[in-house]
Amino acid sequence: MSGPWAALDPGRQKCGLVRTDDSGLGLSDLLICSPREAWDWLQHWQQQAPLQGVVLGDGTASGPWQEALAQLQPAVPFLLQSEAGSTLAARDRYWQFLPARGWQKFLPRGLRLPPRPVDDLAALVLLEAHLGRRFKTLPAP
Repeated sequence: MSGPWAALDPGRQKCGLVRTDDSGLGLSDLLICSPREAWDWLQHWQQQAPLQGVVLGDGTASGPWQEALAQLQPAVPFLLQSEAGSTLAARDRYWQFLPARGWQKFLPRGLRLPPRPVDDLAALVLLEAHLGRRFKTLPAP
């Protein structure tokens, strides 16, 4: 089966959402959005080029998403992925993609806080865990 994958780091106020390209080898979308916007994107993507599957973080906000994804048309399989440690891994991925500059590069990585939310990168970490490989670049803005 070929086609894009999506991953969702669900939250009550904001969600991280990522989609691969059609080959599944590169990234085409990396978003932080409201739950409503995340649902709209998933529906749009499913209509545009059906997804191979949706990797869903198994945190406390995943219950309603499991119900919603079961209604997505055309039907798409969704797979639960453990969110344990995903926020710390997302912070680490942030610094790998966007290395610290200036005085921050002298701080140990564990003491650096990214200057923005990393929900999108948390979704990326979930997808990478499911696929068993890391993406090397982020999609162009």
